[in-house]
Amino acid sequence: MRKKFFVFGMSCLIMLGSVGTALATDNDLTISTQKVADSKDLIGRWDITVDEDGKPAPSWLEVKLSGTHTLVGSFVSTTGSARPVAKVNFDNGKFSFTIPPQWERGNQDFVIEGELVASGIQGTIVTSEGKKYNWKGVRAPYLVRTTTPAWGKPIDLFNGKDLNGWKALGENQWEVKNGILTSARSGANLVSDQKFTDFKLHVEFRYQKGSNSGVYLRGRHEVQIEDSPKDAHPSSVLFSGIYGFLAPSEIAALGPDQWQTFDITLTGRMVTVVANGKTVINNQEIPGITGGAIDSNEGEPGPIYIQGDHGPIEFKKIIITPIK
Repeated sequence: MRKKFFVFGMSCLIMLGSVGTALATDNDLTISTQKVADSKDLIGRWDITVDEDGKPAPSWLEVKLSGTHTLVGSFVSTTGSARPVAKVNFDNGKFSFTIPPQWERGNQDFVIEGELVASGIQGTIVTSEGKKYNWKGVRAPYLVRTTTPAWGKPIDLFNGKDLNGWKALGENQWEVKNGILTSARSGANLVSDQKFTDFKLHVEFRYQKGSNSGVYLRGRHEVQIEDSPKDAHPSSVLFSGIYGFLAPSEIAALGPDQWQTFDITLTGRMVTVVANGKTVINNQEIPGITGGAIDSNEGEPGPIYIQGDHGPIEFKKIIITPIK
């Protein structure tokens, strides 16, 4: 009887040991899953591409930690400027938040839902008009530069004669009149054929009263051209601001019907803007793409892109000095 009991007891111990091993394995898997689904894995900047019925559209998200456990952020939709996100809800690898409409049609809040996946993040967006699209996002590159730039030779992107080297995104209204690149009415935007990484850019432009335009760096970061009052409080959406992100130190605009200049230096994400001889943004970081960007591939070279869909605008010189 003792031998049988001993054998039975040993069997129980072995079984219990096996169960314990299984439970330990299950716990390890649970812990591993929790590590993968930790909210800290969502913190950072994300370059997003939205699938709008087969057409890729750029978007952007930044998630930050507020205090000890609340996630907040900033979101750039496929239109408009960067919008604050008061709270990002996160649970076991899935997240969601809402933002109000800005320039879009419709009056309901945007609803963005997503999840962490091996390739980055992915999810859906329901627009202010109730349209639902899928999207995918990848980590945005830091674009940190560790060496002093060595500049190449200046390039005249506008030859003063025709639109050679440029293409219109849509039905073209741009023309050259008396050596001036002219968009007499709202229409297509204009994009350079050449693409660049880091550069110095000199532009000379003139706008009419109430008009609005912009110059996009690498096709993704807009420097705002707008008929802003000189006494206006500086804002990122006014003259010489990086649209939705960086406000100039002052409104150095000369007013409508005057030839004005921007001298812009872009290295990585760091930008300096000199408007009409005054440094209004001094070596500040551009966090992400601005509304109206051609794509969200921030790590790639991009074109110079001129906004022509918000009123009349003229350019006399567009000179770029790329990095070697």
